[in-house]
Amino acid sequence: MGRRTGNGGAGELRAGTFGTFDSVVMAVGGCGPAYTVAATVPVLVATVGLAGPAVLLYCALPTIGIALAFRRLGRLDVNAGASYAWVARALHPFLGFLSGWALVVSATVFLVSATLPAGAAALALVDPALSGRTGPATAVGAGLFVLMAGVVALGARIGPYARRIITGTQLALLLSFAVAALATDRPKTEFSASWFGFGHFDTAHGFVAGALVAGVMYAGWDVESNLNEETRGGRRGFGLGGLIAVVVSFTVFSLFTVATVRLIGVDAVRRNPDGFLSELGEAVWPGWGGRLLVLAVVLSTVATLETALLQATRTLFAMGRDGTVPRVFGRIHRAWGTPAVATGWMAGVALLVVVAAATAGSGARFLRDAVSGIGLHIAFYYALAGLSAVVAYRKVLFRSAGNLVFGGLWPLAGAVFMGWVFVVSLPELTGSALAIGLGALALGLVPMFAAWLRDLPYFSPRPLDPGRMAVGGELYGDAGAAAGAAGAMRRRDGVLSDF
Repeated sequence: MGRRTGNGGAGELRAGTFGTFDSVVMAVGGCGPAYTVAATVPVLVATVGLAGPAVLLYCALPTIGIALAFRRLGRLDVNAGASYAWVARALHPFLGFLSGWALVVSATVFLVSATLPAGAAALALVDPALSGRTGPATAVGAGLFVLMAGVVALGARIGPYARRIITGTQLALLLSFAVAALATDRPKTEFSASWFGFGHFDTAHGFVAGALVAGVMYAGWDVESNLNEETRGGRRGFGLGGLIAVVVSFTVFSLFTVATVRLIGVDAVRRNPDGFLSELGEAVWPGWGGRLLVLAVVLSTVATLETALLQATRTLFAMGRDGTVPRVFGRIHRAWGTPAVATGWMAGVALLVVVAAATAGSGARFLRDAVSGIGLHIAFYYALAGLSAVVAYRKVLFRSAGNLVFGGLWPLAGAVFMGWVFVVSLPELTGSALAIGLGALALGLVPMFAAWLRDLPYFSPRPLDPGRMAVGGELYGDAGAAAGAAGAMRRRDGVLSDF
């Protein structure tokens, strides 16, 4: 796997589609700030109460370590599969496949779980009374989802200016609202700096349960890693968007969590988690505050659906290109320049599950269990990516203090933290959450072993090595590898530095 294997003449992804700034905007939009506030802040507050800000802070630090790991791995191997390819080359192909499978499954579950809130938010702009009706909300949400699936498949992605407007508008609305909320002098609970400490955790609302929720909140920043084959100058600026997205997300999420606890109170959120956004809007800007928040949620949902589809379909494309899943997923539509088959498959599976959940009347319960299940998937593949970066760069970690901290200790700490959360959370989850988390992950063993029996090149990868980095789009082979890579490093120490 030193060079990417061909895909049967089915074409390659369209290079130069995204610029470096676009990748930053995409990473921030991938976190879905407004959607995440609406869907998971009440879950976080209900789970850990006053400790919500502390969970966000102490989960942001290891997540930055994982973002640093992605930044370094992406500079060694430009691959749409991202962790699917990197983990295979640094650790083991089995782990690489399961890493890619975890991402695809988590994206699918997210797309399903986002459909109902998306529809409810859109209906709330027209008539708030309609937002509480499951049938219309599901239908409208499914319509939005199909629209975005068509946009992604056709290659007519949200234009760069439109994407910047959507992301910038929702951030401006959220930050303005958060500042106004913190300035309001009618609190239900007085703010305390102790909310960022460990004093509010107890046996009923432990740190691990909150960490799973926080992991889902921060997820999505890594979408830029799956778009690196389509990004201009992707190797030079790779990973910057992820780092910025984590910092921006922590700022927005922590401000809203503090505002929610301060103005509404933990008990009120637990009694009515679905109505917290409207209640918060009325508490800050009576009359139209809730509508502005709902507008931000709708904008965020549109952007998040796009980025989730892009991330999952690019991973499926890379897997199909390598033959580890049916090669039809690795085909590129000649006119559209996108993996249209992978996009159609993702959309079809997600819509079937949406209809099944709506018919069974289990949408709300599915959303709660989905958050925990997705958290397991995210912790799994983030931990593997963090460890892969340390292994890949192990020979150069002690060349400087920066290498050791940003390429070794911080990514390793992030990997250990994610692995710890994964293991410790298992006994605390419901059966449905475990089925979504472990059950869906275990299903990946079937295609993995089926591919392994066919003796594909993916299962005999060339290890990642900073001394054999890709320069100018080509990997240096054994002959001239050291000289070529050394020359590139002298021109720009981009691989071994982060800031």
